[in-house]
Amino acid sequence: MTGFLADLVVLLHLSFVVFVVAGGLLALWWRRVAWVHVPCAVWGASIEFAGWICPLTPLEIWLRLRAGEAGYETGFIEHYVVPVLYPSELARSTQLLLGMAVVVLNVAVYTWAWRRWGAVSDQVDERI
Repeated sequence: MTGFLADLVVLLHLSFVVFVVAGGLLALWWRRVAWVHVPCAVWGASIEFAGWICPLTPLEIWLRLRAGEAGYETGFIEHYVVPVLYPSELARSTQLLLGMAVVVLNVAVYTWAWRRWGAVSDQVDERI
């Protein structure tokens, strides 16, 4: 059961990473998503810039050890994502690059969203 819970934590963690990177796209359709996404994106970028590990990583490791499975000594990104994206170990410069990518991507998406929202509100103002 704890192995299954550890797998759920991995899925939650992965979902959070995807939301941090691309959640701004949801805000294009549902503005209220921005109130959740912006703090998550700031948190995700902060983790990368500061070199911290997400609190979900120790939880997953603890659950894996309780299930009798091998834990890992690195963070979620280093263990699951980096081997797919970068075959070598996660360097500090790579971590900073990931943080910058999150910031740049989200600034671009929100700039586009605000322009779109402004265009929509201008159309509404013209109708009134």
